[in-house]
Amino acid sequence: MRFEGSADYVATEDLRVAVNAAITLQRPLLVKGEPGTGKTVLAHEVARSLGLPMLEWHIKSTTKAHQGLYEYDAVSRLRDSQLGDPRVSDISNYIKRGKLWEAFASEERPVLLIDEIDKADIEFPNDLLQELDRMEFFVYETGETVKAAQRPIVIITSNNEKDLPDAFLRRCFFHFIRFPDADTMAEIVEVHFPGIKQRLLSQALSIFFQVRELPGLKKKPSTSELLDWLKLLLNEDIDETVLREHESKKLIPPLHGALLKNEQDVHLFERLAFMARRDGR
Repeated sequence: MRFEGSADYVATEDLRVAVNAAITLQRPLLVKGEPGTGKTVLAHEVARSLGLPMLEWHIKSTTKAHQGLYEYDAVSRLRDSQLGDPRVSDISNYIKRGKLWEAFASEERPVLLIDEIDKADIEFPNDLLQELDRMEFFVYETGETVKAAQRPIVIITSNNEKDLPDAFLRRCFFHFIRFPDADTMAEIVEVHFPGIKQRLLSQALSIFFQVRELPGLKKKPSTSELLDWLKLLLNEDIDETVLREHESKKLIPPLHGALLKNEQDVHLFERLAFMARRDGR
């Protein structure tokens, strides 16, 4: 069972090595990188290329680790008991399985995505240590132990918003997705827009990387934002000569709202462009 990338996802060699190493070691793969670099999509592509079922657990700031195991609805059971519902005699009727339980119970080895783990509080990763290490947990309400029929492929993503505990990191195989260079980015674009005009692509990439390199930019545009921008350029039938003219005159690029996501960055770009025109650069 080896991941070799797919026709719809450009996986660099070091990323393929990391995925296959995690599969071999049977450890969670912790993937970090800028937002929009394809961390979440990676899990979907691994599942699709290997022909495995996919389970997703999207983490929020309010998410607790036990929700990935199960949740016991005591309030509903109390209400049903007051109404004389016969279901109250079986407590399992009020236990909702979490994504980890679903992964452990899967007849076929699944890919489990734990997305944006750094959104939760600092104790969240530590609370999952034993379950991810032993691949089992105890259900106190029913007295049963749930064990994984076969160890799922666990892919955990993080946007690096906060540091993760050392004990958690020791149990993972780590990979940082570097931001694609121009050649890799061209490959990614070709996957999404087959046959795109090379002159348009070259000019768009030139502007895109110039924007990313602006000093003081609050949020650098990501791969997903480049793809959105290109989609708009193609939809509006904007030619590369229009982009070249904007670049030569140091003007803000057309449809820049796909690239610049806050007013501070727009004002910064406008100021720098004005200064460049004033200085004749």
